[in-house]
Amino acid sequence: MNPSKESITETHPKAIPPLAATGRRLKILAISIFIILIAGFLLVHHERAGHEDEIAKLTKEIANTPPVVDAVIVQKSPASASLTLPGATAAWYESVIYARVDGYVGKWYADIGDHITKGQVLATLETPELDAELVAAQAKLKASQALVEFTKSTYERWKDSPKGVVSEQERESKKADYDRAVAQMGLDQAEVDRYMAMIAFKQVTAPYDGIITERHIDIGNLVTAGSTANTTPLYRIVQDDPIRIFVDVPQSAAQDIDGKLVAHITANNIPGRVYEGKVTRTANAINTQTRTLLVEVDIPNSDHTLVSGMYVDVTFSIPNDGLLQVPAAALVFRSNGPQVAVVTRDNKIDFKDITISRDNGGSVVIASGVNEGDRVALNISNQIVQGDTVIVLDQSNNGNSHVQK
Repeated sequence: MNPSKESITETHPKAIPPLAATGRRLKILAISIFIILIAGFLLVHHERAGHEDEIAKLTKEIANTPPVVDAVIVQKSPASASLTLPGATAAWYESVIYARVDGYVGKWYADIGDHITKGQVLATLETPELDAELVAAQAKLKASQALVEFTKSTYERWKDSPKGVVSEQERESKKADYDRAVAQMGLDQAEVDRYMAMIAFKQVTAPYDGIITERHIDIGNLVTAGSTANTTPLYRIVQDDPIRIFVDVPQSAAQDIDGKLVAHITANNIPGRVYEGKVTRTANAINTQTRTLLVEVDIPNSDHTLVSGMYVDVTFSIPNDGLLQVPAAALVFRSNGPQVAVVTRDNKIDFKDITISRDNGGSVVIASGVNEGDRVALNISNQIVQGDTVIVLDQSNNGNSHVQK
């Protein structure tokens, strides 16, 4: 006997629909994820709060820690200091040769680089107009000489005539004619002499022993007498033995420059060669634009290795007179002048005004403001002010640092 549908329904429990079970599981999953997120947020917030407390504590400790500074001991400068400055060479003589007469170049005999001697002919100029003027002046002089002879003989005849034969007035007139002729002959002679002197300038000669550094002429070139901006020079000549060295010395070291000071000169293009000389002269005045003193050192240059216009290094050995010295890094420049930061015995900063005697580049010689044995801070921060406490790293012992308390 088969059971009916009603009996089957009463015997088994009521079945749960599939969609309802799925929704319940999703709700449980969402609640679990939310709880996990909340827990994670609370954990991260707690850890971040702990880190912020640690950072704030560390920041406070750092803020309360004195800054660290390097310091050196102020010491006496060496007995002499080397001051190296850039310089430039200049010829003993340097001349630009211009034509003294108008004409054109007939021939030139000297070229650039040639060593020449005083009076040597460098070029010859052709001057046809000048030649013609000389011939005319000479002819005029001959005429004047003939007139002088004629007026002289006439005057002598009239002068020796018996009184009453010629009048005194006529005698004086003949004398005046003779005097005028003599005067004119003198003028004509001067004109001839002038043209002869100009003819001598047809030969362009060297004014002294030297070297040709420039030549601006060639055969056939027209040349004009004079040295204006519109005239072309013929040659440039220099004499470089001895040779001059010019150097601009800063005002801070100008008082130490005298005629006894030895200078050593080197050039980058002449390695291993050191030239020695003494200060020859100075300008005895400070340049108001550069605040430097122009100094000249003369040195022999018989082999002509130094040439005009070279850049060189000039080193002076300057006496220090027992003054004190600090590194340039110790300087502090403020509105009231240069200072150094002295570190006291209790490691506090005390800014001192100083007077700079000489700036040697990496070091500075100080005339006043500090004492031997003082500790001065290097490269001090502008955030450190008067009276601040610092931790000192001593740099005085061969560059090795150690903390000073």
